Amino acid sequence: MALAIRLSRGGAKKRPFYRIVVTDSRSPRDGRFIEKIGHFDPMVAKDNPKRLVLDLDKAKGWLSKGAQPSDRVAKFLGQAGVIPAPKPRNNPKKSQPKAKAQERMKAAADAAAKAAEAPAEGQAQA
Repeated sequence: MALAIRLSRGGAKKRPFYRIVVTDSRSPRDGRFIEKIGHFDPMVAKDNPKRLVLDLDKAKGWLSKGAQPSDRVAKFLGQAGVIPAPKPRNNPKKSQPKAKAQERMKAAADAAAKAAEAPAEGQAQA
């Protein structure tokens, strides 16, 4: 059985609340779980200690048994010093403008460069 430590969503619409659970990786996100080891409340201020409550001893025990944390849970465990902090992901190509927008920006930059050269040439001749 492949074990996962992941978030299970609860709470009302637009008021999320997550339990940190150990579960079989094949079970549904909000379905059956083996053990609850904490909770995460994103609606609470970031400096509030009630935002993230995690039983580190249980987490270490499940990690030693082979449980794999999800990306978000790995970030929490890395901040707590249980595991090495995961490297932050970065995908700069995804945030770039698409092809047509890049063409328009290049055309605008070329037009601006020509406009800047024209008055400079006129001043140099005078």
